[in-house]
Amino acid sequence: MKALVFDGELRIKDVPEPKVPDGEALVRVTMAGICNTDVEICKGYMNFRGIPGHEFVGIVEKSPVAEQVGTRVVGEINAGCGECTTCRQGLERHCAQRSVLGILNRNGAFAEYLTLPPSNLVEVPESLSDETAVFTEPLAAAVEILEQVHIRPADRVMVIGDGKLGLTIGMVLRLTGCDLLLVGKHPEKLQVLERLGGSTMTLEALAECTDVFDVVVEASGKPSGWELAMSRVKPRGLLILKSTYHGSLDFNTAPIVVNEVTVVGSRCGRFEPALRLLARNLVDPAPLVHDILPFRDAEEAFRLAQQPGVCKVLLKF
Repeated sequence: MKALVFDGELRIKDVPEPKVPDGEALVRVTMAGICNTDVEICKGYMNFRGIPGHEFVGIVEKSPVAEQVGTRVVGEINAGCGECTTCRQGLERHCAQRSVLGILNRNGAFAEYLTLPPSNLVEVPESLSDETAVFTEPLAAAVEILEQVHIRPADRVMVIGDGKLGLTIGMVLRLTGCDLLLVGKHPEKLQVLERLGGSTMTLEALAECTDVFDVVVEASGKPSGWELAMSRVKPRGLLILKSTYHGSLDFNTAPIVVNEVTVVGSRCGRFEPALRLLARNLVDPAPLVHDILPFRDAEEAFRLAQQPGVCKVLLKF
């Protein structure tokens, strides 16, 4: 099969179809999305080698669960051991022995086929196109914020980052009725939320004001986002961290202690709530799509996805 492989370089290669582990399902990928984590992997994040990619839609070709065969699915990316206390509590995404699709010890979705446990697969409603359903994983990550914390309509909330994740978070948090501000570098990206009635501001404009916020969500994908977030969260406020990137971050913990700031790490979320939002048209990711390229042009698509001002690039199989 054809796959986009990272082995120090990123390139399309002919590789064997995956051997399906006992108890897992084989999925034929129909569409995949490129996200910032994929870009960071190619910079050394997680020391991953293999086939990246974790946002996908596909058709189940084989499964130990017979009724799954032939269904169109998306897939939870964390595969736990199923035996430990963490897994038995329903927290497979935090299993110490887990593999993560296209990120940790498991080949990912930038290939014609992938494997996952049947329990990770969630059927896509017929009303959703592949182009919409492929946003399930990043949308679930945005919805996870509301699973972890309570954001009230009276809260002033700032989201840092006008990339794919930041914009998706903005689309979700605006549903709470909070006083939301999305901050970023690219006016053309900020317009995505503005068209939905949201408030936005460039980083340059933000530097001219001194506003602080009840909740700050850091989704810039850059270490500099931490410093900005700390400067804008009010005492006893809430700071939610979404960024993952290669490298380390040096920072002074004193402001967290002195200002009694609550810091919450937020990663993956459950797929069912995300699919409901998509199916009910409460979140429309279509404005985030910059281009859809055939998989044979995956290397070009990956370069395009890293260009300033470009949002989501999709791969069609």
